[in-house]
Amino acid sequence: MGEPVAEGTEPSRLARRLGLVDAVALGMGAMIGAGIFAAVGPAAGAAGSGLLIGLALAAVVAYANATASAQLAAVYPQAGGTYVYGRETLGPFWGYLAGWGFVVGKTASLAAMALTVGAYAVPGYERPIGIAAVILLTAVNYVGVEKTASLTKAIVAVVLATLAIVVFASLAGPSASTDNLANPTGSGLGGILEAAGLLFFAFAGYARIATLGEEVVDPTRTIPRAIPLALGITLVIYAVVAVSALLAVGPEVLAQSSAPLAAAAEGSLSWAVPLVRVGGTVAALGVLLSLLAGVSRTMFAMARNHEFPSWLGAVHPIHKTPYRAELVAGAAIIAVVAVVDLRGAIGFSSFAVLTYYTIANASAYTQPDAERRWPRWLQILGMTGCAVLAIALPITSVIIGAAVLAIGATIWLVRHRSE
Repeated sequence: MGEPVAEGTEPSRLARRLGLVDAVALGMGAMIGAGIFAAVGPAAGAAGSGLLIGLALAAVVAYANATASAQLAAVYPQAGGTYVYGRETLGPFWGYLAGWGFVVGKTASLAAMALTVGAYAVPGYERPIGIAAVILLTAVNYVGVEKTASLTKAIVAVVLATLAIVVFASLAGPSASTDNLANPTGSGLGGILEAAGLLFFAFAGYARIATLGEEVVDPTRTIPRAIPLALGITLVIYAVVAVSALLAVGPEVLAQSSAPLAAAAEGSLSWAVPLVRVGGTVAALGVLLSLLAGVSRTMFAMARNHEFPSWLGAVHPIHKTPYRAELVAGAAIIAVVAVVDLRGAIGFSSFAVLTYYTIANASAYTQPDAERRWPRWLQILGMTGCAVLAIALPITSVIIGAAVLAIGATIWLVRHRSE
């Protein structure tokens, strides 16, 4: 059992302002966009139209992880997510490793989404447009999470409306054909597992609900309802859009494009291309907004326990937000955007986040019967699924991800050995 997480004095607590609709919107905002507008391309390259099988596998693992997160969040409704859960149930080291994996993995995710904003909005100017987007949305998060939730709901509404038009255009276009579903397995089982690992990158957004636990109203009821609901809605949307895109142009075209849904629209009904580019831009902005909130609050929680510099644990006296953590997270993302490769960032992020959820499942597995809402076999499924998908990712992502996690673990061990 780890040391209790420092509760702090009243000025260091975050305000509870988010209801069920807010929490679901933040979770959907963190998911819808990443998979549909970015990860579909690399997944199609790995598995061909077998990416649909990969999508199903990723959803199964994501559901197991969602139940673990929801069960834990009901007991530990504090900012920090699995950083808090691992610390409380497995010990300080495992909590720290989860927090480290989340922060570095999601920094890569945010960089990928910033580049996606540029790829859809102004092709050829991905980096400067991405940097501008990070600056803008860091400012939005800085002034209050209730503004983040309101803006996210508006973004989700725009994206859903746009995707409905895109699906119609893809299916109604002259190029739509079941012949485009040929090559159903791509590179075989390995390719399907790799696609599942890449698409998991898209599903990981439901954790934003748990990391915002300290700001949710009635978290013991709201969080367990919000996480599965956001995941289920997103899965249905992903499946419909993926099938439509594959029918429109086939996996080869999707794999070759940095804006795969724009390519799908262009190959069917060209009038839909501007709509797809608008939808892709807005969706990626929504992911940026939600993920920035989650990363900064994990940094905030780790700073309160002196795992990160303690000055990052400050709460703004007016806006009641972890404003220093917000600013540092924004600066780190801008630095990564300047040098990152989009597909490599997705792979590295998936590896780090799968590690994070392995720890979440292990934490949930240890909970006593009185705290359980789902059976333990779901946590076993979650741990096993996370390990398989992580190993199946591109080898470069696995090597870099393992090295970064090892660096984080070494830092923790050196610091605590000297204490």
